[in-house]
Amino acid sequence: MQYVYVLQSLKFPDKYYTGCTHNVEERLKRHNAGGADSQSRHSAIYGPWKLVVHIGFEDKAKAFAFEKYLKSGSGRAFSKKHF
Repeated sequence: MQYVYVLQSLKFPDKYYTGCTHNVEERLKRHNAGGADSQSRHSAIYGPWKLVVHIGFEDKAKAFAFEKYLKSGSGRAFSKKHF
């Protein structure tokens, strides 16, 4: 399974991070570790994070397409309304 996930910053509640992974728990730990372990400068700056939602996909391509959509303008509006 491949998961698309949305995180919300605990320090800056208006900041969100959307990503894709096969292990949500491990990825959240890496985001919250900060520094080189986070693999994302954005997540290191605005952490710590809490998980808002994760959605599982059997098809990896569909997961990445949904992640890309959530990062678009209409996808961010969708996230804000539904998550």
